[in-house]
Amino acid sequence: MKTMVRTRGAVTGMLATFAVLGCLALSAMQASAVTPRPMPAAAALPVVDMEAVVLAAQIDPRRADNTLTPGAKDSVLAVERALQACNLLDARWVDGYFGTTTIAAYAAYQRSLGYTGLAANGLPGAGSLTTLGQGRFTVTRVIGPGARVQRDGYVIDSRTQAMLTETERLLGFRLVLSQGSYNPGGDPTSAGTHDGGGVVDINIDGLSADTRTAVARALRQVGFAAWIRNPTQGDWPWHIHAAAISDTDLSTQAQNQTGDYYLGFNGLANHGPDDGPRIPIQTWEDYQRAH
Repeated sequence: MKTMVRTRGAVTGMLATFAVLGCLALSAMQASAVTPRPMPAAAALPVVDMEAVVLAAQIDPRRADNTLTPGAKDSVLAVERALQACNLLDARWVDGYFGTTTIAAYAAYQRSLGYTGLAANGLPGAGSLTTLGQGRFTVTRVIGPGARVQRDGYVIDSRTQAMLTETERLLGFRLVLSQGSYNPGGDPTSAGTHDGGGVVDINIDGLSADTRTAVARALRQVGFAAWIRNPTQGDWPWHIHAAAISDTDLSTQAQNQTGDYYLGFNGLANHGPDDGPRIPIQTWEDYQRAH
């Protein structure tokens, strides 16, 4: 009997030990199930500088080579990779160069969103760029033309209006427009540059040569690609033609002009050298940050 009792006691002790171990194991399993394991940190999305992308989209298509626009490469690459993911851009064109192929791919993306006209011109706008970036990149330094307003009987956008107002402050006198923006086909001599936003003609008839130059210089200072036009160049009176750099409503022709301005040309069909006052080129946003 003693042997049996001793054996039963040993068995009972072993069962108790197994029970304790089983509890510990269950507790560990329960703890593992209840306590979430730390997840690896999600990789930060690339950041796209919209100002840099829009600038590259104006300049790169006008280059004679594949030189990249300074400061734009990483942002352009992120946009091109997104276009490639949408099957709109072949991998060989994902190179940080916002040339004509990337312009065409971006325009196709804009059309896929239902955009038409100026909103599907291949120049990234805030809406399409933000949509393209969902889950792929974030957008910083967002720019846009703003609302359309009236000035001197013409339609312009509020960004252009602000630029003109600052130009007048620098000059100390008011400027009068002889043509505004959003005027498709309104003046055949303008070759479509006024079809979109950001482009104006300024009446300088009767001003001295020095004053004309001062106006052109002030316009360039605040972010316009601006040239003095005279009757020997075309069928037009004396005026200053000014295109607001990086206005996302620019017509294709005006985009080409701003690209030519950066590359040292006169913005005319003859592709002559820039004949205006040479100053460091900057956008309206650059000017605002500096002042």
